[in-house]
Amino acid sequence: MCGVAGFVDFKCGSGSDTLTSMIRTMNYRGPDDEGIFLEELDGFQIGLGHKRLSILDLSPLGHQPMLFQNLVIVYNGEVYNFKEIRQELEILGYYFQSHSDTEVILKAYHFWGDKMVSRLNGMFAIVIYDKDKQELSLFRDRVGIKPLYWFFKDGLFLFGSELKSLCSHPRFKKNLNYQALSLFLQFGSIPQPLSIYQNTHKLSSGHFLKLDLNSTSIRNEMYWEVFSSYVSEKTTKKEPEILEDLDALLSSACNYRMISDVPVGVFLSGGYDSSLVTAMIQKESSQKIKTFTIGFEEEKFNEAIYAKKVADHLGTDHYQYLCSQKEALNLVEELPGIWDEPFADSSAIPTYLVSKLASNQVVVSLSADGGDELFGGYEKYQSAAKYLHLFQKYPIKGFVDQVMEPIRDKVATQILSESKLYVYDNFLKTKDAQDSITCLEAYEKFFFDGEMERLSDKLRPSSLFLGDYQRLNDIKNPLDQMMAYDYATYQTDDILTKVDRATMAHSLEGREPLLDYRLIEYVGKIPTEMKLKGGVKKYLLKEITHRYLPKSLMDRPKMGFSIPLAAWLKNDLKYLIDDFLNEAYIKDQGVFRWEEISKMVRLFEKRGDINYANRIWNLLVFQLWYRKWMKS
Repeated sequence: MCGVAGFVDFKCGSGSDTLTSMIRTMNYRGPDDEGIFLEELDGFQIGLGHKRLSILDLSPLGHQPMLFQNLVIVYNGEVYNFKEIRQELEILGYYFQSHSDTEVILKAYHFWGDKMVSRLNGMFAIVIYDKDKQELSLFRDRVGIKPLYWFFKDGLFLFGSELKSLCSHPRFKKNLNYQALSLFLQFGSIPQPLSIYQNTHKLSSGHFLKLDLNSTSIRNEMYWEVFSSYVSEKTTKKEPEILEDLDALLSSACNYRMISDVPVGVFLSGGYDSSLVTAMIQKESSQKIKTFTIGFEEEKFNEAIYAKKVADHLGTDHYQYLCSQKEALNLVEELPGIWDEPFADSSAIPTYLVSKLASNQVVVSLSADGGDELFGGYEKYQSAAKYLHLFQKYPIKGFVDQVMEPIRDKVATQILSESKLYVYDNFLKTKDAQDSITCLEAYEKFFFDGEMERLSDKLRPSSLFLGDYQRLNDIKNPLDQMMAYDYATYQTDDILTKVDRATMAHSLEGREPLLDYRLIEYVGKIPTEMKLKGGVKKYLLKEITHRYLPKSLMDRPKMGFSIPLAAWLKNDLKYLIDDFLNEAYIKDQGVFRWEEISKMVRLFEKRGDINYANRIWNLLVFQLWYRKWMKS
């Protein structure tokens, strides 16, 4: 696990000091080693930089940038099947000096070219410079576990694992992208390929990019996407055989991610996903594996007691830490420096804290993200389907438009409880939905579309999914559509962004066994009725888990990894509202209309519930980011 950064400067105004500065903004991503490659030719300078966190082949032979003949590579991530690929290459006549996966990737590219990427099972952001072709290639893993940003403007091409490395280049332009800001406010994160800055992009998951250094032209190409797994023919296998296949695939995915030359642990929440991963790994280990859990003093948000029961049953070496409210609150103003792009998922705080706990014991920790998107675990899938069915079956849209919407702020907010207002709001948000995806998107929005337009004339509501809608519409079953949509959007742009920044901030590598691409390619072919069987969410995954852990231990209501946000904003974090959402600050900043901000603050102060807390939180997260990255 590492950090990469670099440039191609067609004006030849950059140098080694600039490159070193870019990689040293991410020292925590690679505290063990660093290296740069710099070359100046007629018409351009090219620089590739690397920060190393040593996981495989701890010797200097794993140093990057790594060179082979006409190729130079810098790379962030892990390729778990590198030994198998190495054996293929050795048969083809290649000789290896190191035991690293970096050398395998480099020589695989030398032989197979771009087709190399389809052979890799892992998480990666790879940058390869071909001196002979005068071409720079960027590759991102299928799911988007590892980040890779790029910028191209005025003869300067930049790339980096994080935005802060791009920001450190003196010619990088920090101009606000209002399309990205609109999507952030409505959904809490910024979807690929957008970033918060203009002319700056995330390389989309399952894509590679080619920069021709002679013509300065860019080609962006997809090599994998999730939707193909759902549109192919469904399996005719019976449930027992499917369960056997899934058990074997899950075991293989977990075992692959235990390959390491440094200690490995597991994040354990006590829920189905992390408990299954822990059980599978402990079963194969001759020693007690280390497991890590963060709990909160507030009982409603504390999962630590359930994780402890699972750890005791499996016999792991378990570490847990009960976080005080003060400790969590102290992190809030640090978030913009860690994520360096507006990011409003408040579970980033406990994720950061559990990463800190694990980093004291191990260098690698497995995280069990992806189970809900794979196997249909979110309640929102059923709720969105119900709303859509309601508006399609009954002619009530006119009533919602003419009666419910006009009285929302003046009447409904006064008489409805928090939970009933939540239902009321979802009626309003989903009334115009045409299909399962637009209904799910509306259901997930924090701001109404009308609120967005009133906040600023530069803000426009739009779809979170910026890919090929035809591919999504080719999936016929609504539940499959919603799971594939979440896999391509929420999972990559929210969940994986959260885990990457939280773990790497502590020089900890996070690995994702449930996101092995072989799993999604298999699960996509399973008939939908098996995934939500008899109304049981994640039916198949739960059946496998019960092979390893007693059902009585696992049967409990699902808990989110969350914080008491509304209470914090009413009390300890109220100063942020006073500082960043007051009239003078808003008018001086010139991003939002004060009248709409004032209205939202008043409604939150009157209600104080999560319906308004989320809106206020998203606004505050942006304001904290703006102070850190736009005003400083």
